[in-house]
Amino acid sequence: MMRIGMLTSGGDCQALNAAMRGVVKCIAHSGEEVEFYGFKNGYKGLIYGDFRMLTSHDFSGILTKGGTILGSSRTPFKTIREPDENGLDKVEAMKQNYYKLQLDCLVVLGGNGSQKTANLLSEEGLNVVSLPKTIDNDLWGTDMTFGFQSAVDVATQVIDNIHTTADSHGRVFIIEVMGHKVGWLTLNAGLAGGADVILIPEIPYDINKICEAIEARDKRGSRFTIIAVAEGAISKKDAKLSKKEYKEKMANYKYPSVSYEIAEAIQKKSGHEVRVTVPGHMQRGGAPDPYDRVFASRLGAEAGQLILDKEYGYMVAYKNREIVKVPLNEIAGKLKYVSPDASIIKEAKMLGVCFGD
Repeated sequence: MMRIGMLTSGGDCQALNAAMRGVVKCIAHSGEEVEFYGFKNGYKGLIYGDFRMLTSHDFSGILTKGGTILGSSRTPFKTIREPDENGLDKVEAMKQNYYKLQLDCLVVLGGNGSQKTANLLSEEGLNVVSLPKTIDNDLWGTDMTFGFQSAVDVATQVIDNIHTTADSHGRVFIIEVMGHKVGWLTLNAGLAGGADVILIPEIPYDINKICEAIEARDKRGSRFTIIAVAEGAISKKDAKLSKKEYKEKMANYKYPSVSYEIAEAIQKKSGHEVRVTVPGHMQRGGAPDPYDRVFASRLGAEAGQLILDKEYGYMVAYKNREIVKVPLNEIAGKLKYVSPDASIIKEAKMLGVCFGD
């Protein structure tokens, strides 16, 4: 009897359930006798032995269901080696619960921090296979992560809807898109939604350049301007600060987020009326779109095959339009940033998009 453990870690996203279903269906279809154990609320379930046996009923009808049937939580990698409040060694506890259940493999669905912990457990001797989950599409070693396209769809719909009210009132509208460290989501949603200005963490902005872009639209007769701003967008001035200086600034930050700081600066410099829209967690909620349903199912199937072949220590990835396996120790701790010289940036500029640089 094969025994497989599964957990979903970090922020939720669309298609987590579809990916788990793919793993289960692949192994079940092989004819292998198998038991699946789901750890509740991410790594916390593995640490504290909070799990339940999963049956075929758990995976019925979940292809289109958002969120995760197992629940999720954030267990920061930087504190994973630190004992909990009761002195429990978290890494040792995870290993012991793995061995108590006599698991043949642990399947981890997660983003950057979750992949680092997955690699740690692999280095500690556990059989681990992981899948790339994040709306940020920032995992190293894969061209795409599941949840990303669905989040792009949601953010794009917000931008689409803002266009009519922005036009009606002749305003500048800022739509704040998720993404603290990388700008893939903002970039793609901004392009898909026809944003006039796109601000991402990888390209520090100059507020004067943004105001110049707004003024240029005014002269062409455009009544409004749409600005897509990543959560982690940063000005050229702030980008020059040391980590200590920037931390001090943020400790006394008076704005709810960077979008409000940008809005105030635009109003002061240009006199334009500016409004901010923050879709927030809507972007990671709801049903996965058709692309993510197919993509997550494919990833899940390939993860299931790795388990059947007893190939452990890999993340299932997508490279050059093919599903591949990438060693966990090659991708753990690395982020995939948007290069300012990337072709998609150059093409966006050809279309007249301003990046504030």
